[in-house]
Amino acid sequence: MERSTELPVAMPGVRAVRATTDSLHTKLKESYCVGRLDRGDLEWWGGGKVWRSAPGCIMVKQPGDVHRDLARNGPTTFTVITLPTDDAARMQREGRAVALSQLDPHDDRAAPFHRLIDAISAGGDRLSIEVAVAEAISALAVISNPPAYSRPVRRAKEYLRAHLADSIKLDDLAAHAELDKFHLCRAFRTQVGMPPHAYLTHLRIARAKELLLRGVRASDLAPLVGLYDQAQLTRHFRRLVGTTPARYRSRI
Repeated sequence: MERSTELPVAMPGVRAVRATTDSLHTKLKESYCVGRLDRGDLEWWGGGKVWRSAPGCIMVKQPGDVHRDLARNGPTTFTVITLPTDDAARMQREGRAVALSQLDPHDDRAAPFHRLIDAISAGGDRLSIEVAVAEAISALAVISNPPAYSRPVRRAKEYLRAHLADSIKLDDLAAHAELDKFHLCRAFRTQVGMPPHAYLTHLRIARAKELLLRGVRASDLAPLVGLYDQAQLTRHFRRLVGTTPARYRSRI
């Protein structure tokens, strides 16, 4: 079962979605966002550890985070708010960050995120939403921080991002990371949450979505994001986004 509804938000640059699912997903996050589990129980992997979420838990994500569902106790309903990337990134750089991927329901640090989700759910006016977003971003700067990747894994991620439109060989990736390919593959999967080739596919589809937003035609995308042909692009895009590139562009 998959069902999602986009909630109206009285502030440009902020997106809100409420969804119900009983499926298990693995996703690479493309933006700063906070989510609240509204119903059900979920076990998931993120930030190098396994988390267990109950109703009221707040989940904090930032670009590059991998979230992998492990188990659901029936359908779960959650609300996700995507925050303005530039503001969140600036505040995070200026803040005193502590790595946390989840806040329990009664954790005082979760209060700004609950207020934001409640304000959007209630259809708040622009000023109230802007205040709630500002408070949430300020809180995000304190409680979130990129995972502490080892130097080889960090270099491998940087290489994949810089060369996502190219044909990448594992030997070249390992040479750039300065680690043999066997240890690199193991370290990458352990720290990032997926193997290098899967991470690269997520990066390529994220870039494809960006290009579609800029007006690039779906038929021109494949070579721009390092995929062989339109068929391969469509297969990966449908699997990760839930629709085809052409249909995704038509909804923009």
